[in-house]
Amino acid sequence: MPEGHSVHRLARQFGDVFAGERLAVSSPQGRFAQGAALLDGHTLVSSVAHGKHLFLEFGHGLLLHVHLGLYGAWDFGGDATFRGASSIGAPRKVGEREVYDDAEAAGPASYEGPPAPVGAVRVRLAGAHGWADLRGATTCEAITDAEAAAVLARLGPDPLRNLPGDRDAFSATVAAKRTPLAALLMDQKVIAGVGNVYRAELLFRQRLNPWLPGAELSPDAARRLWDDTAAMMTDGVRDGRIITTPPQYWNGAGAGVSRGVLPAPEEAHFVYRRHGLGCRDCGTPVALTELGARKLYWCPACQQA
Repeated sequence: MPEGHSVHRLARQFGDVFAGERLAVSSPQGRFAQGAALLDGHTLVSSVAHGKHLFLEFGHGLLLHVHLGLYGAWDFGGDATFRGASSIGAPRKVGEREVYDDAEAAGPASYEGPPAPVGAVRVRLAGAHGWADLRGATTCEAITDAEAAAVLARLGPDPLRNLPGDRDAFSATVAAKRTPLAALLMDQKVIAGVGNVYRAELLFRQRLNPWLPGAELSPDAARRLWDDTAAMMTDGVRDGRIITTPPQYWNGAGAGVSRGVLPAPEEAHFVYRRHGLGCRDCGTPVALTELGARKLYWCPACQQA
């Protein structure tokens, strides 16, 4: 499932390429035909992400609410002025990658409209210079402002929005629960946008035992955990990838992200999908277990606290 940084990249992209445009909205597949009819011909005024939820607001007071789930993905295309990622979501085709504001994503100079839809396109948004197709989403609905507010009320704070009071609210929620930290980080009512990769990497970077009850985490440690989450996910928005290791852990490091150099996939994480390999810091084999029906990777030596 795409984690929060990908959904925030989507929100930014929709804002950049469609905001202020009157859009043709359709449902080639037919499953969203009624919702598409409510949005068709109206102007997109804003795009906002909260956790793993995307809200596209139209000028007549309705929103398109999308949660990609495990199988949802957006595909984009258009003319030479239409910059953006070719695909964001899951599953990803082999060789696809997220790119943003990159000349490689630009289409042809001439544009005669979107091509015929391929596959089960739930909803298509089409503007003057390009289009976006959604497939496989868990949630795709046209909702009111009040209904959007109800969705947000069920979610915890989003580190990528990092609104005033969010850090303290997260710390207070964690302190009130005996649930293990590894489960709390995956609970979207506690913190919105964190998925399995961020969960494992955050706990390692903060040297926290995955089974430590939230109530036993000090307020200072909870705030550090929030801050590291915000920093790591902000990097994910920038890079289009989850990279949790600093350059000194990369082969040939030195140029750094600022010059466009990113690590190879096998160098990007401390513990995620490194079961049985030596911990990058202490050499202890990385452990693998299950918690809440999801795989959890951790270092038994570094994460005893």
